[in-house]
Amino acid sequence: MAHGTRRSPATRRSRRPFRERVRRGGVGGPDAANVGYGSGKSNVRCGSNVIAVSAMRAIADRTAARVLTPAGGAPYKRTPMTATPFTTPPADAMPFRPGEEIDAAALGRFLEGKVPGAAGTPAVWQFGGGKANLTYLIRYPSGVEYVVRRPPHGPVAPSSHDMAREYRVLAVLHRAFPLAPRAHAFCDDPSVLGAPFFVMERRHGVVVRDTVPEEFGGGRDPVANRKLSEVVIDTLVDFHAVDPKPVGLDTLGKPEGFLQRQVKGWTDRWERARTRAIPGAEETAHALAARLPRSPAPTLVHNDWRLDNMAVAFDDPGRCVAVYDWDMCTMGDPLADLGSLLSLWFEAGEETGAMAPMPSREPGFMTRDEAIARYAARSGRDVSPMPWYHAFGIFKMAVVVQQIYYRFAQGQTQDDRFAPMETVVEHLMGLAHAKVRRLG
Repeated sequence: MAHGTRRSPATRRSRRPFRERVRRGGVGGPDAANVGYGSGKSNVRCGSNVIAVSAMRAIADRTAARVLTPAGGAPYKRTPMTATPFTTPPADAMPFRPGEEIDAAALGRFLEGKVPGAAGTPAVWQFGGGKANLTYLIRYPSGVEYVVRRPPHGPVAPSSHDMAREYRVLAVLHRAFPLAPRAHAFCDDPSVLGAPFFVMERRHGVVVRDTVPEEFGGGRDPVANRKLSEVVIDTLVDFHAVDPKPVGLDTLGKPEGFLQRQVKGWTDRWERARTRAIPGAEETAHALAARLPRSPAPTLVHNDWRLDNMAVAFDDPGRCVAVYDWDMCTMGDPLADLGSLLSLWFEAGEETGAMAPMPSREPGFMTRDEAIARYAARSGRDVSPMPWYHAFGIFKMAVVVQQIYYRFAQGQTQDDRFAPMETVVEHLMGLAHAKVRRLG
């Protein structure tokens, strides 16, 4: 901006400190929610739970529309938000995978009259991107949409896929961190959908997975790529700055001994999900437990922070509009979140082992060292122990992939994407083993 140029009100607001923008309701922007409702409360009764659900507030479009120009001159293309017929499949969802169907009529009976706009039997589709919890889009004849989350089929590890925890977090976190979708109802009665589930608001945005979508240059625009790498770090710093006490999340978990419990817990999960011996796995687990770093002051921890667990604005790859997958959220060591993210941050020339969860090898995307330095500068935390956290993040990712493969090998899911994952596990465990050996 030229010297002496007067910034627009929208631009001035965007430069306010994050906490001030939260207080004024200026984080989230026009894509933060698809629909708003007036005030009021209703009770949702399911199983042993009676849940007070505040109806969604009307969400004004507080943020002026912005047209950003990437390298090359053409503005980012914004997908138009238009009225959608009740039964028209959405572009970002799909029909049910075999064995992962849910009973729309039973869901409709449970929700009718209990959450705003829920009347009749909804149309239901499945979101196909996730590999663990099952996530569905429901749309009512009135056009109202919600998202339903439930655990995967088959046995699940203790404390994982915890829908009650995710509901508890999302029912209140949006007050302090508006990028968290608001949860509206929880049900622990398995007669409804076969497992505990919760219902949350629908957010609209672009979820970037292994490749950069064409609307952001398809990986060929280093400016857009840089924005994607920066937003995943900056949003993490903003999340770690949230004060959990005002929203009642300061008692979520026990920060004391967090890393010790994490290493033991993930090692135990590995033992339960093993399908064959993997070289270096046992030595890696022992080395991590023997070299625990000293944790910084505790914060809220997401525990699965990654680029494809967030959505960015249609017109700006550098603006986050939603963060998803909160079922492992707790109080603990914030550097564990950064380590988990770095475990997916492969650089140019590195072998991904058939796994490329982020487009981090594209031109303009920050390197891991740049990402660590940006987090340190913005958070003020000492990041010198990051080699341990990075190794632990890779170990955790190997265990997560092994758990997914175990469900496939046991016939608990028919998702063919999981068939080659045993080789991915071996590659990841090899990376973790190499890194812990360099810890000294």
